[in-house]
Amino acid sequence: MIVTNTAISAYQNAIRQHDSLTEKIIGNTTNKAADNSGGFGDMLKNSVSKVNQMEQEKELMVEEFAAGKTQNVHELMITLQKAGLAMQMTSTVRGKVMTAYQELMRMPF
Repeated sequence: MIVTNTAISAYQNAIRQHDSLTEKIIGNTTNKAADNSGGFGDMLKNSVSKVNQMEQEKELMVEEFAAGKTQNVHELMITLQKAGLAMQMTSTVRGKVMTAYQELMRMPF
């Protein structure tokens, strides 16, 4: 199956919004060089690392909220939903890649 362009653009938009939110919350000012010369493997590695960052940010925000450091439930819930959606999309992409790999292995050469 082919992932539609709408789903891919929504995923990339969520990643971009996450990056801006992460910089605002954590104050991470490291330069993120966009490496467009990489292949599919590099894109997957970058996506998985961003999903991992979302999960870490979610855990940080939950801990801060539980400790009483922040009172912003709205941003906490948005972060929880974004992290959950990113993990769900990553899992779906992984499933699609595995299915494609299995199809390739079944093809006679």
